[in-house]
Amino acid sequence: EVRLVESGGGLVQAGGSLRLSCAVSVFTFEDYAIGWFREAPGKEREGVSCISGSDGSVYYADSVKGRFTLSSDNAKNTVYLQMNSLKPEDTGVYFCGAKYFRPSYDPGEYDYWGQGTQVTVSS
Repeated sequence: EVRLVESGGGLVQAGGSLRLSCAVSVFTFEDYAIGWFREAPGKEREGVSCISGSDGSVYYADSVKGRFTLSSDNAKNTVYLQMNSLKPEDTGVYFCGAKYFRPSYDPGEYDYWGQGTQVTVSS
């Protein structure tokens, strides 16, 4: 079973920064893709950024390009999401998910999820 644990959320003013962490318990990290998603009140879960465990390719949604940076530490099986220049519209519960092989922005393709961490950006 794959377990994911997010941490690092909080309350920040617009323009501020937060770094989220996703610790992933898998035997072979390289077999998985890890995605960061967010869920705002009344909205569907949307993909923010994802990474291929096999080749390290990283992808970003247009809404966060240039502001968010995803990185991974394969030795620690941990994926990070550095979020800069935060906006009120970035507010939501952030989840990390894991799926086999190719990364995707479709949450329906992910097999495993963490419990989520709240990010609140005040204006």
